[in-house]
Amino acid sequence: MRAPLSWLRDYAPFDAPVEQLTTAFSELGLVVDGVERIGADLRGVEVVRILDIRPHPKADRIRLVDVDRGDGDALQIACGAWNMAVGDLVPLATIGTVLPGGMEIGRRKMMGEWSNGMLCAPGEVGLPEVAGVDGLLILPPGLAPPGTPLAEALDLRPDVVFDLDITANRPDALCMAGIARDLAAALHLPFAYPELDTPAVDGSLPRAAITVEDPDLCPRFTGTVLAGVEVGPSPTWLARRLALAGMRPINNVVDVSNYVMLDVGQPNHAYDFERLAGGGIVVRRAGPGETVTTLDDVERSLDTDDCVICDATSRPVGVAGIMGGAASETTDATTTVLLEAAYFTPMAIARTGTRLKLHSEARYRFERGIDPEIADRAVERFIGLLRESGCPGLRRGATVDVRADDQLPTPPTVLLRTERVNALLGTSLGEDVIAGLLDSIGFATHHAGDGVQSVAVPPWRPDSSREIDVIEEVARLHGYRRIERTVPSGERTAAGLTAYQKQRRAVRAILAGAGLSEAWTTTFLAPGDLERAGLSPHAVEIENPLDRSESILRTSLLPGLLKALRFNADRQEPDLRLFEIGRVFEPPAGDAVVPEEIETLAAVASGAGVDGRVAARIWAVLVDALRLEDLQVVAGEVPGLHPGRSARVVGPDGPLGVLGEVDPDVSAGYGVAGRVAWLSVDLPHLLGLPRRSLQARPVSRYPASDVDLAFVVADTEPAAAVHATVAAAAGELLESVRLFDVYRGVGDDRRSLAFRLRFRSPERTLTDAELATIRSRVIEAVAAAHGGELRA
Repeated sequence: MRAPLSWLRDYAPFDAPVEQLTTAFSELGLVVDGVERIGADLRGVEVVRILDIRPHPKADRIRLVDVDRGDGDALQIACGAWNMAVGDLVPLATIGTVLPGGMEIGRRKMMGEWSNGMLCAPGEVGLPEVAGVDGLLILPPGLAPPGTPLAEALDLRPDVVFDLDITANRPDALCMAGIARDLAAALHLPFAYPELDTPAVDGSLPRAAITVEDPDLCPRFTGTVLAGVEVGPSPTWLARRLALAGMRPINNVVDVSNYVMLDVGQPNHAYDFERLAGGGIVVRRAGPGETVTTLDDVERSLDTDDCVICDATSRPVGVAGIMGGAASETTDATTTVLLEAAYFTPMAIARTGTRLKLHSEARYRFERGIDPEIADRAVERFIGLLRESGCPGLRRGATVDVRADDQLPTPPTVLLRTERVNALLGTSLGEDVIAGLLDSIGFATHHAGDGVQSVAVPPWRPDSSREIDVIEEVARLHGYRRIERTVPSGERTAAGLTAYQKQRRAVRAILAGAGLSEAWTTTFLAPGDLERAGLSPHAVEIENPLDRSESILRTSLLPGLLKALRFNADRQEPDLRLFEIGRVFEPPAGDAVVPEEIETLAAVASGAGVDGRVAARIWAVLVDALRLEDLQVVAGEVPGLHPGRSARVVGPDGPLGVLGEVDPDVSAGYGVAGRVAWLSVDLPHLLGLPRRSLQARPVSRYPASDVDLAFVVADTEPAAAVHATVAAAAGELLESVRLFDVYRGVGDDRRSLAFRLRFRSPERTLTDAELATIRSRVIEAVAAAHGGELRA
């Protein structure tokens, strides 16, 4: 939600520094995602009218545009935007202009054609981009004569726009009035709606014929006939405010409608009264097979759960609460409108919008729940603004208000205990202080007994219905930072992390120290993700997923981390080392109902020089740091991994993970180029393995002796098995053994494995005879166990 400070000042005198306002917003729960300061130097940017548009003779994506600067001469501009038409008013940055972003405009050739300046998009002149519009800033028709400075035409005085993150439970904060109410309360400023100046009811105008056949879908509908409408451009100030709030100005009728929605939170719609057959509205459920063509010129099929707006002959003219219909939209010829301001049941709007995949600002507000009592103010605001926006002769008929009070939400009255407030918040607030905080945002309080207040929740706060909700409001307005931290009362017990939690943190620290970055990927996968990763598609499917495109619970972290590699590679970051600790879900086995959850550690690497050995090195670092014992890496095929470059990690109790290189077909299927290393282990199983003793041993003062041995063995002999045999045969004097070379040019189905053995005695320097004896023992052991021959 974009909130210009100048607009908020219609409700309260906000004169505090921007930094203080930003802090206040965040403490209120209206988190500020960004702050834009409007009003940069726009000298040299002026309004021009488009006279002609023609193709560029040498470039398909560039057009030549002739514009009028007000002197009657055509000035040629080469432009890559496509959203303008002949007659449009647009901003032109003239030669020599320096735009807010630092770009200096000069006369230049584009593919052989001169461009004498630049036509500007909103962002290029320091204005916010308009949602859904890609291209030039199209100014309202008649805004100003060509040649007028843009800053003068748009009245671009300095302003500040707060980009607020409004949570789904705060529909009241989706308008300037709601935002200003909270901010005024936090800063102890008076809050008031602007005064309304509207004409008296003209009894000669017809009353709209309004019929609501299904009040469970539409508990309240108001209709007001307005005559003397003159469709034209909006005043500069109104168009500018809409643009700052992220909406494109269109004409005064549409703009005032949007303005009222953003101002007080009531979506509304203006129908061309002359195009409504029968001069009225019928609100009902749609019939089977009915259709309506909406304002975006799309014919939409309705069903019996949808609420539809019809004319008096029951012909559909709009989808209630979401989008009006093309058959009754206002045009330049419109002179009389029927203004709708209604309350629609939130779930009905959400259901229809989801099924039709139809999004609008109105739907966004209706499905969260608007104030059911704000329609009267919205109507008055609309009438007053439209009269100021080019309709001085506007006349109003009587408002017809059809409502079913038994279907409208009834704001609750909550009993609030002062003792309970202070017990939960750890404060010592008095009843008067609490009442003052709540009264400032419209929660009407009345003394109801010793230490108890009766709190009437206002109709614009559907999220507050219980005592705990009201206490949250007290905390929010008092200020969370003013609430001291306290230890909960009750029996004191030893607190802290469990042994497993400490070890899990240690694993994170080890991998981060090894140069890996921690990643988080979603628990949900799309159907087909597992098969694309070479894994079994058998998985738990979710009946009501948050996103229909991701309806499968993951059985492996591989798909998610491959997507992370692709995401980063697309942003020129192909060299990555990532790890993740997350849960995977195996389908229920046998008679079980609940999936088996396994906390898994996975690591992935991509980029230059990466292959399966990188996974083995990560595994070695982890094993050494955790002091793990009795582990083997056994070669074998693993789903999703390269058949000749994969292995299983085996502990004393059986398999606990896999490592190796991702199958090239799998990598390519996820759009990842090059080789990818992969490691995945069952984390609880891993952390439950026996560890080497931490007991320190004296460091030998004597030199080490290295012996290199290369054995030729069959390809089917696992290197890990040969490694174990070498280590066992080497005896007590062995300090370390490392496989340092694998060579396959020794014959068919055979390979050479070269090991470096390091020997050291704590008591003496080893002799050549001792080393020769050990060397012979190792050679004999490998020959007996694996048929290995010493390579010459």
